[in-house]
Amino acid sequence: MKTKKTVHKTANSSMVFKTKTLSNNQRAVGYALVTVMFWSTVATAFKIGLRNLEPVQLIFIASVTTVVLLFSILLITNKLILLKQLTLKSILLNVLLGFLNPFMYYLVLFKAYSLLPAQVAQPLNMIWPIVLVLLSVPLLKHKIGWKSVVALLFSFAGVILISSQGKFFNFSDSNPQGVFLCFFSSIIWSLFWIFNLKNKEDELIKLFLNFVFGTLFLLVYLTLFSSFKIKLDQSFAAGIYIGLFEIGFSFILWMKALSTANNHAQIANLIYISPFLSLIFIHFILGERIYITTLIGLFFIISGILFQQTDKQKNNDKTLS
Repeated sequence: MKTKKTVHKTANSSMVFKTKTLSNNQRAVGYALVTVMFWSTVATAFKIGLRNLEPVQLIFIASVTTVVLLFSILLITNKLILLKQLTLKSILLNVLLGFLNPFMYYLVLFKAYSLLPAQVAQPLNMIWPIVLVLLSVPLLKHKIGWKSVVALLFSFAGVILISSQGKFFNFSDSNPQGVFLCFFSSIIWSLFWIFNLKNKEDELIKLFLNFVFGTLFLLVYLTLFSSFKIKLDQSFAAGIYIGLFEIGFSFILWMKALSTANNHAQIANLIYISPFLSLIFIHFILGERIYITTLIGLFFIISGILFQQTDKQKNNDKTLS
């Protein structure tokens, strides 16, 4: 009788555990999908912001907004005390990271957006995982497998298709400078990601410091090469929106999704919904006619990234064994 009760109790416990696990996954998917929705709108917000603002003015507004938001969150969560524990080495690392992102990364990316249609700049910016793999070879001493080479070729074909802007390898309407800047922004982001691996601070503290120092760099650049003549118009509102939803809340929700999920890969792959949703906003809000080359090229880029991840997983499995 005791055995039956024990088995029944164990079965009930197992059922509760499974229900809780399912609930965690549902919450993680919910957080991730909200984040994906935010990220799907930012290419449109970039273009609206750049209508009346220079790239440095737009990112300065967005960066200040992010700093205020993160400071408020750190204050509410009692994490500001962690700033007292920072070492000089950690501060200097965060100065470097702040220089890379938001200062350099967004300046270059917004300049690219000012030169290209949103439907071209947005998917071209998606190639950073492939660039990251290439930079990991000299900087992190990683080995590159044949799958990564194939993935690189797939993504490169996608870049060429998207750059042709609907004319299938006819580049008469393309903007080489804008395409180069998109590629260069991917290099900057990849370097930021690699150097960020050495930063062992709390995730919110890291992001806060990055934007504090990045904002200071932007302030100097704005003073020397631009102006503070900013109107309270649609472009200004877009800057606030970018600071809140492309950076601030999106980061927090994405970290929440990953920390809640039982399957990180499943959650992480949801991000690839974003560029396709983004095209819907770009078409209906910005009025851009979506090129067939954009859709095919985007498919090539994302296929390359996902294929490359199988090579990465294989290497991880070998390391664990």
